[in-house]
This record gives sequence, C-alpha cells and structure tokens, in this order.
Amino acid sequence: MTKTTLKPFALKDAPALIEAVFPAQKVSFEAQKERKANLGQTLTGLGSYWKGRKPLILVRAIVLGCLLPQTGDAKKDLEIFEKLMAFDDEGLARRALSQNALRPADIAARIELNNPWSYFSHNVKRDDPMAEDVASWTFPLDCDEEGIAIRWRRDVSEDDKLFLYRKALSTFKTYEEKAALCKRPEEVDQNWLYAPIWPAVNRQYAHLGIEAWSHEELVEQLGILRYGHRPRVGDTFCGGGSIPFEAARLGCDVYASDLNPVACMLTWGALNIIGASPERRAEIEQAQREVAEVVDKEITELGIEHDEHGNRAKAYLYCLETRCPETGWMVPMSPSWVISKTRNVIAKLIPDHANKRFKIDVMSGVSAAEMKAAEKGTVQDGMLVYDLDGKTYRMPIKTLRGDYRDADGSTKNRLRRWEKLDFKPRPDDIFQERLYAIQWITKESLDKPRQETFFASVTEADLKREHEVESIVANNLAQWQAEGLVPDMEIEPGEKTDEPIRTRGWTYWHHLFNARQLLYFARLSEQIRTQCSMAEVLIYFGRSLDTSSRLTRWDSAPGQDRVANTFSNQALNTLMNWVARSYWHLAPQVTYQPSLVQGAPFIGKFSVASREASTVNESCEFWVTDPPYADAVNYHEITEYFIPWLRKNPPAPFDQWTWDSRRALAIKGSGDEFRRGMVNAYRAMAEHMPDDGLQCVMFTHQDTEVWSDMVGIFWAAGLQVVAAWYVATETTSELKKGGYVQGTVILILRKRPPGEHSGFKQRILPAVRAEVQSQIETMMHLNKEVKGKHGEPVFNDSDLQMAGYAAALKVLTAYTHIGGEDVTNFALRPRTRGEVTVVDEIVQQAAEAANSLLVPEGLSAETWAKLSGIQRFYLRMMDMETTGASKLDNYQNFAKAFRVQDYARVMASLTANKARLKRVTEFTSRDLTDSTEIGATWLGRLIIGIQQLLNEIEAQTVISQLQAEMPDFLDIRPLLIDVLAFIERKAPEMQVREAAEILGARLRNLRALGQ
Repeated sequence: MTKTTLKPFALKDAPALIEAVFPAQKVSFEAQKERKANLGQTLTGLGSYWKGRKPLILVRAIVLGCLLPQTGDAKKDLEIFEKLMAFDDEGLARRALSQNALRPADIAARIELNNPWSYFSHNVKRDDPMAEDVASWTFPLDCDEEGIAIRWRRDVSEDDKLFLYRKALSTFKTYEEKAALCKRPEEVDQNWLYAPIWPAVNRQYAHLGIEAWSHEELVEQLGILRYGHRPRVGDTFCGGGSIPFEAARLGCDVYASDLNPVACMLTWGALNIIGASPERRAEIEQAQREVAEVVDKEITELGIEHDEHGNRAKAYLYCLETRCPETGWMVPMSPSWVISKTRNVIAKLIPDHANKRFKIDVMSGVSAAEMKAAEKGTVQDGMLVYDLDGKTYRMPIKTLRGDYRDADGSTKNRLRRWEKLDFKPRPDDIFQERLYAIQWITKESLDKPRQETFFASVTEADLKREHEVESIVANNLAQWQAEGLVPDMEIEPGEKTDEPIRTRGWTYWHHLFNARQLLYFARLSEQIRTQCSMAEVLIYFGRSLDTSSRLTRWDSAPGQDRVANTFSNQALNTLMNWVARSYWHLAPQVTYQPSLVQGAPFIGKFSVASREASTVNESCEFWVTDPPYADAVNYHEITEYFIPWLRKNPPAPFDQWTWDSRRALAIKGSGDEFRRGMVNAYRAMAEHMPDDGLQCVMFTHQDTEVWSDMVGIFWAAGLQVVAAWYVATETTSELKKGGYVQGTVILILRKRPPGEHSGFKQRILPAVRAEVQSQIETMMHLNKEVKGKHGEPVFNDSDLQMAGYAAALKVLTAYTHIGGEDVTNFALRPRTRGEVTVVDEIVQQAAEAANSLLVPEGLSAETWAKLSGIQRFYLRMMDMETTGASKLDNYQNFAKAFRVQDYARVMASLTANKARLKRVTEFTSRDLTDSTEIGATWLGRLIIGIQQLLNEIEAQTVISQLQAEMPDFLDIRPLLIDVLAFIERKAPEMQVREAAEILGARLRNLRALGQ
C-alpha cells in the first residue's frame, strides 16, 4: 500500500488529536532538557542573542498533534503519538543507548538475568578460585561490592544491548528519570531511532490508506488526507525561527514573517543554512573561510596585533578613566581588578605622582590575599572609590556625570553627546578610555590546536599599535559610513536604548564599538558584500557583532578567562571595564560551522517575508504563533544594534526587506493598542486559513485578566478556542531568580462557526461549568487508564487546571453577542482600571469550577468544597509535593487560581525549581495571627494545635482551645478530622504525622462520646 491509494480530503473536518490529548508533562521535560543544552541547541549557533525561541520539541509536538486524527480510542492515539515523538519505552531505550547512559555495572545492579555472561565479560581469570562461582551468578548484582569489573562482550549485538536497556529503564519510576539519561530525539540517528514504530503507525491508520516510513512521508500523507496537499504551516511572529524550522524539518511547507528584519534573517538562516544540503553547506563554509582569511592577511600585514616577539593578541581589556575633581588625579574605573581567577592574575594600580595618574601593572601568580584585595575595584555601589597616600576618596558617579533633574522631571547630565564621526572620547570628555591589559598567544603555539596564552601590562609599543588603529579609523570612517560598511544611524531613545545615551553620551550605533572593532568589522563587511555576496555569510557577520563591542564583558571566573557576549542579557548595559576580541579571536565567529541536521535538505517549500502580521497575504492550514504578549524583551529596540550594520546594500533576498525596526508598528505586550494589534493580526491569519484549519497560540500564563484579554482578541478575530495545554518551557538561571513564570500555555483554535450566537451570563455560566466538568472528568479517566499501564499519569494538576480555562474559552468564544453586546466591540473597547467585566467573571468561575474538581487524593469532596482559597492552596500543594513537584510555576498558577492574596507567606522557598511550602513546624507565631491569610482560617488553628502537641502541651488542652476559638466547632469537627487525616498521610515530617494522628483521634473520640 502506498500513498497513491490515499483519498484526498478523507480527513476533512476530522478533529485533531491535540484537541483531545497531549502529553504535556513529557513535552515539558523534553522542552526543558532542550533549553538546558544552551549553545548545544540546534538554532542558537546562528545568533544566541535571540533568547525567545520556543523549544523545537514543543513545536514538533504541536504540528504532529494538529495533523494526527482522533480515532475514537484516546489511549491508542496517545500511544502512537508518543512513539512518533520517541517518548515511548522503545524510543527511550534507543535514546539512552545512543548516549551510552548505562554502564554494564549499572544494568547488572538493576535487572534479573539468568544468563548474564551472554552479554557481559568479567575480569576474573579462569584459574581464579572464584571463576566457577562467578560463572553461575545471576543478576541483579552489585559488581562494585563484589569487586568484579564487567564490560560488554565484544560479540554482543546492538539488539542485545537494547534488550537490556529496555529492562533496565523499566526499573526507573518516572518518565523524567528515564529521559534524563537520554539524548534528545533530534540528536539520534532518525532512521534508527524510529525504525520500530512505522509498522504500528501504519496499522493504526491502515483504514486511511497510510503507508509511511518517515515523518516526512507521514506528514505529507496526512496533509493530503486533510487538505489535498502537503500541509503548510505559517508563523507571522517568527522571531528566531524555531516554529518554521521544525515544521519544515517535519516535512511541511512553511511561510514565515516578522516585522523585524533581524528575526527574518535568523529564520531564513535556520531554513537555508541549518536546513541546507551537505553540498550547499560545503559551499557556505568555503565562502566563510575565504572571507576570514583575506581579512586575516590584511590585519597581519598591518602589524596591529602582533608584538615584537611574534606573539599575537587574543583579547584587549579596557576600562574607563576619569579625573577626580577632589584630587585632580586621573583614576581608572573598574568594579574589580581581577583578570583571571584560574591563574591568579590581577591588575594593580601604582600611583604616578609626577603625572597625577595611576600606572597599571598586570601581575600573575599572586597570593590569595592579593586576589581578594583586587576583587574590590575603584567602582563600588555607584561610587568612584580609590586610595591615595593613605587616604580613601569617594565620589558618586552621578556627581561625576553631573546628573540633574530637568523641569519636566527627566534625568539629564553634563556628558557631551558624541557626534557622527566620533569613535573615541575627546580629551575634555568626563569619561576617557584606557587599554590596561592584553591577553597574548605565544608565537610557538599559534598554529597548534591548543594555544598557550599569558596576560601582560600595556607597553609603549602596544599603545603605538593602538594609535595606528585609531589613525586608520579616523581617516576612513566617513567613507565607511557612506558605503554602509560602518553604521551611520542615530540611536533612537527608548526603554532599552536610553541607557547608552544617558550613561555615556553615545548617540550613534557605531559609538558602541571602539577603533579596533570598527576596523575589523568594516573589513569583514566589505569582503562579504563585494567579494562574496552570500546572505548566509552575512548572518555569521551578524553573529560576530554580538561577540565584540564596548558592551562585551570580560569573564574572569575560574576556568573561564573569556569574552562574554554583548547580549548575555537582553539589554544594552554599558560597562566600566570591557573587552575587545583581536581579529584572530573574532574570525572563528565568522567561520563558525553549526552541526548538520538529519533530514536536510528539507523537502518542503518555504518563504520568509518582512511584514506586519496583519498584512499577511499567504494562506496556511496551520498558523502556529508565539506572539509578543507580556514579553519583557524589547526586540524592536535591541535589534537596532544589528540593523545599522546590515541595512545598506544587503544581498538577496535580504534586499527585499525593510531594514528598520519599525518600532511604531511593533505589537507591544499590553494595553489597548496591544489588543487592537493582536486582533488585526489574528483576524488576518483566520482569513488566510481554510475552514477546517487550526491555529495554535503560545503565550505565558499570568492571571485571569490575561485570559480575558485573549478571549476578546479571539472573539474579534472570529476564532474559537477548542483546547489548551500547559507546558513548562523555561529553566532557572541567575537571571530568573524569584517569581518568574516558567510555563507556556498552548491554545488550540478553530474558526468560529458562521451565524449569530447570542447568550446571557446567567445561561453561559452553567454551560461553562458543565463543559469544565466534562473536560476534566474525561482527562482524569484517561489518567486512570494510562496510569494503570505505565505507572504515571498523562496529565498533572496544571494540565487539568488549564483544561478548565480552555473549556470556559471554548464556550465563551462560540458566542458573537453576550448580554446584547457585540463581542468584537466588547473586545476592542478600552478597559478601565479595576474593571471586572462579564468575561473576567466567567473565566474566574471556570477556574473555580475546575479547582473544585481537583480534590487532593485523600481528602473528601465535601471537605474540599468548604475550604477557603488559602486552605485549598496549602493542601493542594502539600499533595503535589508528595509526588516530587517543586516547580515555582505550579505554586504561582494555583495561587492565582485559588485567589490567594500572598502565597509567599506560606512558602519556605521561592527558588524556580526548588520551591516548597513551609512545613507545619516552620510556621512562626507571626505567620499564624488573625491578620494573616492562613492564620485567620481553621487550618491555621490546626497548625497551631499540632505545634502545641509537638511542644508537649496536653491534647485535651489543645482541643479545649479549638472549641473556644471556633464558635461553629461542632459543625466543622468532621472537616477538621478529615484534614488532620490528610496531614497524617501527606506531611513529610514523622513527628507532624504522629501529632496529626493524635489530634484527629481525640476529635473522633469527642464524636463517639456525643460531645
């Protein structure tokens, strides 16, 4: 059977799998695993400065979920879906084997084997007295304890290894434990990884005529069955390109667009470089090398980064320098004078009284005391701080800058505003710049795979080479700007772009680069555009711009000694001390080679356009978008860092795009203009989608007001929500401490059926509650079925909670009028502060309906129904913690859902991946007063009672206090008993469980005695 037997449109209007089931927990883990790969992610090599890419594994799951049909057997559908994602047991075994994740000794310790030596060999010799015993051993076996080293037999086959890997992985309890051992699916040979699944897939869809032996074949055949041709996936907010790239890798035709030309460039690069054939990649690599080598020859001939011994510079370390008004001394400015913690290298300031300035000596191999002293620089807490002749001087940097508040309330200063032909400070500027150290590569190791480097003080010869570079730039800057080789574009003020203007006086984008950087980038730009003219190579030029500027930080941490990127975070932070790469150190950024991906070249067609989302003129069956909602990253501002370098005379197809960030047109993350822009965008996509097409919208969940906004947007766009899933996509980092939301909500939408549909709140609310109950009960039923087979549920509480919201949105977005008001008008009218709309009310009712069904295991539904929000929150999260849940986003979401005013008051930790509640024993008396949210509840009284028992207060005294403090004690006593029994089962501390048992028994005895 082949695809020629397919009946086009046989699946027209068939419900998609993602509308009913989606393994959100497994996708969450795999998405975070991909995130943690950092620069090992597939697309980051083109430009890691774009941080907002959605994980490729998530995109793959969404596209497949939209294409696969429901067959009426949700459990079987889910099983096939997980096979296609390599989430099934066989896929995990193959992924783990490709990682060599388990040593023979690890396997031996986990599984039973009657014939272990058919697979393993050991280090016991034949003449050893133990040899006979060892030969008869069965497994499991602690080889380390027995002192036997085992390894794979040379003749053991891959199938044999897979057999043992399957058995070993089955001993792990959770999916996360198994998948943590594995390579990501995209890292494994695709033909081998998915070889076993195709017979099962073809059997599942035999009635449709499907016979596929790869994802690309399956995708094309499903597209024919649904739409009569290969499916087309569109993304009008393509950003870094993960959605178009993964859709193309699966075999879809792709349309991508973005208002921002840098986003378009990265997306185009993902499709045309990462997705290129090996032959095309070889051509690109050759062009990269030729460009880099020509410029290297020029720099070498100029002699500007070699010293008199033939050593070549790797990095140049600079700092600001300013004249202290109190002493008249020129003082170098740096928060730290540590250069290398690995080699104990520091810069030491030596007073030069004759010139009223400081010499800077670079010292290597210094003592621990000297290293510690060097950690304190001359910039501390916003102050210039330095010692001179036994006295410490302090001067606020704001004072040095001359900060003052203008009549309009804005902050200004006395810094001179740099002009178009400036590239270095003028002699009378407040802030000067000084080269204070150079990292050199020894002449002997330049051509070796691993170079030897050292740090040195700056010499007169070094300064002479520096002045020569400045002279070259001064003589050529105007011409370079005219030719578009160096920026001539002014910095437009904005939220992020104000900082370089305010703190340094920089007004043009080229001011963010010093003379060396301008020279290197000008020469590279000229070679790419005049000698190469390849768009692919220009993308690597953009990548290199991120690696060397006046905003690149020197990382002196142990084992580092490296240049950090300009956009290590998403801002334009000016620095007191910074580093410039030498050309030798910059060239590898231009010649960088990302790994080849399997399946390249992609079989589908793809196009990339630079345009507003609302002006889309291409039709797609699926629109998958990650819009700029609640997005703290101002890409429309920070990408202007790149645009001035790329905008003049770009090669095809970049010459078809508008090289301007077009800030005024960018959809920003909140407010009335945001809603209007989003409506226009999603209405345009709906108009360019067939009636049986699907849209998937990803956004970060905040609160019910967010959901209300999205309801309005989809209403006005003519779309109806049919499903929602919650996926944890982010990982913790130093930049994300505290209360950051870590998840993404995935909304699935279809076109709203034609016609007028009117309703009133009184009728809609019962329909919402019924839909919520039906959705959650269906999911919980599937949980029970699958849990019985695999040992873990498909949906966690966050999934079920999101399903409640989705059910409400599904009901709401089916209407065109509510209470007589047209929903489009309702969606677009401005909101007033504090306004609670009918939509807000209905969405909140949906949340409460969902939460009322999510009764923690071990607590009665009757008790749950009578709990307040903070009590539900505490007991629900106590139950979740017993499963090992510790992600902050779970606590955030449930706190909002239960309308908890300040959930942090009951939290012991707010760390992103190690969040937890306060234990019963960790509450202080201040936490449990009547003025606190939990202290005012009877759960708070129970916590106090348990603490009293632990402090050896008589149980009868505790009971008497509860009776005195609770006027309705007799009525709520059954609830108290139920909650104490719950705490007895769920509390992590043995003494708390025992105290809860004692107190519960006393309360039951009161009932038995009729008191």
